[in-house]
Amino acid sequence: MTFTKTTEQSSKYEHLEKMSVADLLSNINNEDKTVPLAVEKALPQIENLVTQIVAKMKLGGRLFYIGAGTSGRLGVVDASECPPTFGVSFDLVVGIIAGGDKAIRKAVENAEDNATQAWIDLQEFNINKNDVVIGIAASGTTPYVIGGLEICNKNNIITGSISCNAGSPLSQTAQFPIDVVVGPEFITGSSRMKAGTAQKLVLNMISTATMIQLGKVKGNKMVDMQLSNNKLVDRGTKMIMGEIPVSYEEAAQLLKEHGSVRKAVDFFNAKKL
Repeated sequence: MTFTKTTEQSSKYEHLEKMSVADLLSNINNEDKTVPLAVEKALPQIENLVTQIVAKMKLGGRLFYIGAGTSGRLGVVDASECPPTFGVSFDLVVGIIAGGDKAIRKAVENAEDNATQAWIDLQEFNINKNDVVIGIAASGTTPYVIGGLEICNKNNIITGSISCNAGSPLSQTAQFPIDVVVGPEFITGSSRMKAGTAQKLVLNMISTATMIQLGKVKGNKMVDMQLSNNKLVDRGTKMIMGEIPVSYEEAAQLLKEHGSVRKAVDFFNAKKL
């Protein structure tokens, strides 16, 4: 099977250094506009993977992201945002980056080339067949990610992937691949641009749709969010006021006593029965 890294093909733009700032920004923006359309084409693939994740989480499973470089960082970001947004435990969605946490800020030499390290990293979390592992790699060729999914497959662990090259080795390895083909980057090979944006959009979809399916959202409100600052406490108070007939002060007191919008509203409604 012929495989071409479209993200590394030459850009249609030449002599970028001769462009004005206005032209640079306009052309980057024009390229970015194509990303949501590429994601749209992958919606059936995303749906298939989310369905698997929800089913496994209802059995007590977890979701893991593995990746290197920008892809790994995006997985870590999405995972780290789930607890404050949805009130889930920090170990329900886990982001693992090649080279460890220090690689979040600085590149770790050759970390992505180790095909066995991802499985070692996953074993630290006692990975099991109720979990789902998603490999993220714009090129779809990263050994760290492919190697991790290969061993997961052998251990009956469901695997998914997010790649920006159709038919990549990663896509061929994952049981539930997602291909978001964004084409050549504005700067040839700089996959932190369109590919990174595409990966972030897909990750948003996966985690958000999964949490909604698990009942972590009511209406369109984050009723289980962590109240980690004054802004969120104020938001939670107003959410309570929108659900039950209480004043701001009464809502704030309920929130303080019960620790979440959901628990405060449930307590109030139970008291009325």
